[in-house]
Amino acid sequence: MKARRTSPTPESATPEPSPEGLPVVEPAARVAPWVQLKYITFHPCIYPAMIKAASPDARPGCLVHVYDKQGRPFGAGWYHPKARVPLRMIYHGPETISESFADTLLERALDLRLRRLNLPAQTEAFRVVHSDGDGLGGLVVDRFADVLSVEVHSLAAQQRLERWLARLHQALGTRRVVLEVDAQAAKVEGIPLPSAMDTVRSVRVREHGIQYEIHFATGHKTGFFCDQRDNRLRLRAWAAGARVLDLCCYTGGFALNAAAHGAAEVTGVDLDEAAIAQARRNANLNQLRVQWVHCDAFAYARQMQQNRQFWDVVILDPPKLIASREEAAQGRHKYEDLNSLAATLVKPGGLLVTCSCSGLLAAEDFEFLVCRGIHRQNRRLQILERTGAGPDHPVMSSAPEGRYLKVLWGRVWPA
Repeated sequence: MKARRTSPTPESATPEPSPEGLPVVEPAARVAPWVQLKYITFHPCIYPAMIKAASPDARPGCLVHVYDKQGRPFGAGWYHPKARVPLRMIYHGPETISESFADTLLERALDLRLRRLNLPAQTEAFRVVHSDGDGLGGLVVDRFADVLSVEVHSLAAQQRLERWLARLHQALGTRRVVLEVDAQAAKVEGIPLPSAMDTVRSVRVREHGIQYEIHFATGHKTGFFCDQRDNRLRLRAWAAGARVLDLCCYTGGFALNAAAHGAAEVTGVDLDEAAIAQARRNANLNQLRVQWVHCDAFAYARQMQQNRQFWDVVILDPPKLIASREEAAQGRHKYEDLNSLAATLVKPGGLLVTCSCSGLLAAEDFEFLVCRGIHRQNRRLQILERTGAGPDHPVMSSAPEGRYLKVLWGRVWPA
């Protein structure tokens, strides 16, 4: 799709200069429907306080042309006046784009996964659309074998979903869909809830030679953490002959990779009873021996600290501990305390792999909290690597919070 360039005003019009000396585009000259901003930001999410005005024909979910505060063309996005995020930008620039531009963004997402990364040759589980990271805010799609697991967070995404699913099935060879609609967005934006006729309950996938069974009704996010795929592979280099502890193991991704690649002993701990049950089934599916413990990570770590138990490798991958800005202070304390406890369970010179999936916690802040917690135990961390999600989870430079997954790899040393 080639965008066409338009003049900001009719050729016969000579607009009065603005106080800044820039031409102003009068409402009558704008391409409808339109939204005007109070000030410029390249962040894809535009909140109510940032919007100056909208044309009367700017309907919920429609594509609108966006103008800056001087009235100059600024881009385009999806609009919903009642949404928490009333404007989701999909394009920045002076061109007048059409509805087909969103289809172009979908093709870019497919090209990255299928041609550039060639993910189907490596795994049956990967992210296909990563919301703002692919310019399609409000939509997340994962592929699990022949199933597309879809999360919808905006009416605009839901309105276009039918045609996108047809294209995704064609490109990926998938046949079935599991659809989840964000409950708050559904209520506020009037998004139809998924049909009760959706009967896809589970699917099996293979990643780096290990099989996983995914149950969508009990799974977190879209069913399985594709974002840790490369880190699970990286762990294998440390597994041979090691005693390994996987704290907050979920359905066993790290634990199973350690067990499959020569670990002497593997223990997986999680508070989620359904996750532990699934981890046990995954171990049986791969004929691997892992000791599974249904327990809170804090309580287990404290008990093992008292018992003077030590491991060669400790993986710490807790759920999101900071879900909102109101939870930031409490969540930061939890990250520091949990890493402080985990460090006491690592043998001197052993490996600590610690993770955060809180988008509201910057990578530098996470590292600071980890190190401060470890220093409290009179230990140091020899940092080896800083990793995150795989390249199928891209991050836009204008939305750095999209880099939600932070993984720190380090050896724990006595002070």
